[in-house]
Amino acid sequence: MSAEKQEEWQILEPTQSVLRLNFSELWRYRDLIMLFVRRDFVSVYKQTVLGPLWHLIQPLFTTTVYVMFGGLAKIETDGIPRVVFCLAGVVLWNYFASCLTKTASTFTSNSTIFGKVYFPRLTVPISIILSNLMSFFIQLFLLVPVLFLYRDSVHLNIYLLAIPVVVVMLAMLGLGAGLLVSSLTIKYRDLTYLIAFGVQLGVYATPVIYPMSITRGKIRTIMQLNPVSSLVELFRFGLFGKGTFTPETLLYSFGFAVVLLIFGILMFNRVERDFMDTV
Repeated sequence: MSAEKQEEWQILEPTQSVLRLNFSELWRYRDLIMLFVRRDFVSVYKQTVLGPLWHLIQPLFTTTVYVMFGGLAKIETDGIPRVVFCLAGVVLWNYFASCLTKTASTFTSNSTIFGKVYFPRLTVPISIILSNLMSFFIQLFLLVPVLFLYRDSVHLNIYLLAIPVVVVMLAMLGLGAGLLVSSLTIKYRDLTYLIAFGVQLGVYATPVIYPMSITRGKIRTIMQLNPVSSLVELFRFGLFGKGTFTPETLLYSFGFAVVLLIFGILMFNRVERDFMDTV
């Protein structure tokens, strides 16, 4: 190869800081985000017989199992019918768990795309949060007729207005934790299996199939360290007027979500600059 040809080569190095969060750039790529949203939402059940109906079937099956388990174990539900009690918890937990597990594989699942063309890498995890939000709304509509069937136990109140805040905080927790795990899975692939296992166990450390009110002492304290716990309880309180939470636990969940999201973005930005050398 001639010397003239070699002189034309340039070495491209990342110059952006890990502290960056360029909202204007993300906004310019909003069409790409929506394209990823459509891809994520459609591809999940593509080439299946029931298609999008699986968004409804999955929480129904899960709720059925929890109802049977709770009935056999005689777990109290604060006087709320077990079916609607478990379904409300499952809908929230599914959103958080999906955001976490799918975001956690951002780098490994999209390494081919990342290696070919530049675009803000955060567009992928953001699209995951939005596509999961669509699934959440579908499952939320499933909850409505069930609430109507058990309308005698439904006591809607002013706390119902806090549900959008609950969803945003769950998105922040799922996104932050997912970004952190995705940054670590580049070198430690075992985390991919560990996070899936952790999500399965996490549902039992969250008041999904049982209320916080049946816990006492150290067990309740440990439960309250889970930032999702108070959000589930607040969600149920808005629907049924029954739930165990305090302003302090809600403030803790919010602070935890903010810190986790910031730390997750910092780690994501740091790994993003040279992850292709590792993947």
